[in-house]
Amino acid sequence: MSKLEHTAPRLGPPSDLGVRAAWLYYVEGLTQAQIARSLKISRAKVIRLLSAARESGVVRIRIDANSSKQIALERQLSREFDLNKVVVVPSPTSDTATAAVVGQAAGSYMADQVRAGMSIGVGWGQTLSMSLKAIGTQRYDRLSVISLLGGMTHSRAIDPSSVARRMADAFGADCYQLTAPVFVANDATRAALWAEPGLRDLLERARRVDVALLSVGDVSEAATLFREGLLPNSQLSGLVRAGAVGDVLCHFLDVEGRVVDHPVNGRVIAVGLKDLRRVPTIVIAAGGRRKVAAIAAALKATRARVLITDEAAARGLLQL
Repeated sequence: MSKLEHTAPRLGPPSDLGVRAAWLYYVEGLTQAQIARSLKISRAKVIRLLSAARESGVVRIRIDANSSKQIALERQLSREFDLNKVVVVPSPTSDTATAAVVGQAAGSYMADQVRAGMSIGVGWGQTLSMSLKAIGTQRYDRLSVISLLGGMTHSRAIDPSSVARRMADAFGADCYQLTAPVFVANDATRAALWAEPGLRDLLERARRVDVALLSVGDVSEAATLFREGLLPNSQLSGLVRAGAVGDVLCHFLDVEGRVVDHPVNGRVIAVGLKDLRRVPTIVIAAGGRRKVAAIAAALKATRARVLITDEAAARGLLQL
């Protein structure tokens, strides 16, 4: 059942339709008229549903979005993929909003999990960037945030270092950056950089984090890596031929979660999957039908036990 923080008393459970209306209105930002068209109901009914959501206490500060359908999907995914925690949110009306809705859920989850003295490893991508909106500002003592991969020479809002820095600011934490480009010229350059004392120290910190928040990319022009120009589209065909279905921390994986044999994987500056698997709690936040194979590969590669996704990806994963 969805909950959005508010002071109104809780009167009773809302219908699934009411949950969806609240999600579309408060998270996706659709107008009442757009919601009416999407749900194929009258605008007057949308108003009544939103009013009931507020009066019942369903409307609070955030949407957790667990209707009966989502709960069923969460339980199935937990069994099929041996997961300790699954959060499934409603799929947005537009695929372009998937990062926003999954990011909202990821931010809410992280805000609930963080405690003083923790260390948090952070990946990157549009979903994790959007998660920062739901985290808000909460100060904790002795908290640290570690970026798990290199950065970009041309900084953008979803630069890996930017995501880590903004999360550290939100929690009042120390921030440790992997101060090298995410992709370098060749594996020899990568080896030389990892030999630097500062980067070796950061790698040791990354190995000791309590929780790692990661997203997943697919192998398409729509993927953040290619859309933001970190890799040219000319690399796509070679990666597909090598068997890649997606990436975690810019490590490209096949359907079994194995790192594929491709030169790009020898050029990435990021914490390796072997080191990542030492982390006690790995959270993967990713959604959308096109990322199904990539999410499945990432779960195998990282042995993550927490998954935050949307309905479309959840159903696709179960169909596998």
